Amino acid sequence: MTSFADLGLNQALLDTLIKEGYETPTPIQAGAIPILLSGKDLLGIAQTGTGKTAAFALPILHKLSLTNQRPFKRSVRTLILSPTRELASQIADNIRQYGRNLPLSVTVAFGGQPIFRQIRALERGVDILVATPGRLLDLMSQHAVFLDKVETLVLDEADQMLDLGFIHPIRQIVSMIPRERQTLLFSATMPDSIARLAKDLLNQPERVEVTPVATTAERIIQKAIFVDRDDKRALLADLLNDPVITRSLVFTRTKHGADKVVRHLDSVGIRSEAIHGNKSQPQRERALAAFRNGHVTVLIATDIAARGIDVDGVSHVINFDLPNVPEQYVHRIGRTGRAGREGNAISLVEHEDRSFLRTIEALIRQRLPIDDRRREPRDDHDRSFGAPKRPAGRPSGNGGGYAGRPAGNGGGYAGRGGDSRYGDNRAPRSDRPSSDRPAVARGGEERARSLGDRPQGDRPYADRPRTDRPQGDRPYADRPRTDRPQGERSFGDRPRGDRPHSDRPHSDRPHSDRPRSDRPQGERSFGDRPRSQAAAGRPAAGGKPAGRGPTRRPA
Repeated sequence: MTSFADLGLNQALLDTLIKEGYETPTPIQAGAIPILLSGKDLLGIAQTGTGKTAAFALPILHKLSLTNQRPFKRSVRTLILSPTRELASQIADNIRQYGRNLPLSVTVAFGGQPIFRQIRALERGVDILVATPGRLLDLMSQHAVFLDKVETLVLDEADQMLDLGFIHPIRQIVSMIPRERQTLLFSATMPDSIARLAKDLLNQPERVEVTPVATTAERIIQKAIFVDRDDKRALLADLLNDPVITRSLVFTRTKHGADKVVRHLDSVGIRSEAIHGNKSQPQRERALAAFRNGHVTVLIATDIAARGIDVDGVSHVINFDLPNVPEQYVHRIGRTGRAGREGNAISLVEHEDRSFLRTIEALIRQRLPIDDRRREPRDDHDRSFGAPKRPAGRPSGNGGGYAGRPAGNGGGYAGRGGDSRYGDNRAPRSDRPSSDRPAVARGGEERARSLGDRPQGDRPYADRPRTDRPQGDRPYADRPRTDRPQGERSFGDRPRGDRPHSDRPHSDRPHSDRPRSDRPQGERSFGDRPRSQAAAGRPAAGGKPAGRGPTRRPA
């Protein structure tokens, strides 16, 4: 069996590994370290939790320790790019831990922290810089760091960097690095985009693939629980109260969903912390530190913590929401079962997530066992999962009502029967006494007769022809005009003596109702008079009528 001493690492590194309890390298470490010590480019494909950080950190530390060269001011000898702040911080901590017996400087740079501190740390130059692409571009724009002295470039979790849209920043950064360099690219999956990126950046790379693409760790016990959406938080609380779950990482799909889960767990006495993009960097660091040191045993996170976060002793990963990207499932459950330990992964699957479950099972090439536990067992619930529920004690009806309410014979809206007069609390029509049911619904001879076949005396006035109704029961609008009272008749139907003013002869109408042409001139406004008369009596511009009062002679 291969040991770290057989890989050719210097004694200072070997002493550190022995103190840390590392004796045998993992498959990715055993395959990658000899290639990197020889100076070749590397394409590493391995899922998370297999020791990728040590696979590239140990040979980098070994090579840097062989020379006494100090970095130039504002320059970097080894650049490591990471997709997230948490992963960048963790990589830097691991490198400091492995190289604590070596006189090498390590600096980390990512957003959410004061940039002036990072500028000050880079002034003298550093041996190893771990950075996120966005913050590195900010530092470069302020001329705080130059990449023309980079000897080794590492792209960790390259597939996630591409998913987060870092492809253009990565190409911009790479264009500032010398072509004569050693390039390492590590990824948990190998989509076509990663293959194209590797072809552009790597020079005749060696490929190390220790596990099949998109598979999950064999030591992780996976299962799924079908649950209704309204029951998910309560079921999660029941799971976390199980003493078997000593330290758990719970994944949600959204930031607001993570906060809601934290509030619910706090209300039932389970202490938890949330970590997601809306949290400030100090809040995220405090939450992760509390989870690591055991002050908090439940961490609620979005996919920001799905990559590279290494916390010892995570017994369970719970997918409160299934990811809509199946590859994220592989990264999520990789937070447990690390370093050869056993782990558990539980997925809470609601009706709308069935399609996500199928794509995940197709990706990992296995079916997840179904745990049929129920917080409250329901009769005939989801023998084929996702069948609509029907509240207990309510009949379904013949029409298939909405939301499980009785539909009645007519298939009514919102669970009501076809005849809304009976509401939801009445028995179905078939169970009512005949005396309470309309004639058309009764049995026997009356059911066979249509409305037109019934005697008129048995029909309500609303169903009879208008001509057969007594005039006294008919509204005035339906009566012949000659039979209507004069007060209910329109003016056009009245005798001339009852006509309104508009139909009277002009001689009988007041001046105000006559046409303007028939009014005396004295009653007409100036605008309606002939111009010759209007000009004579129209007010002048000064406000007085023209032709009245004294006038001044021109000077």
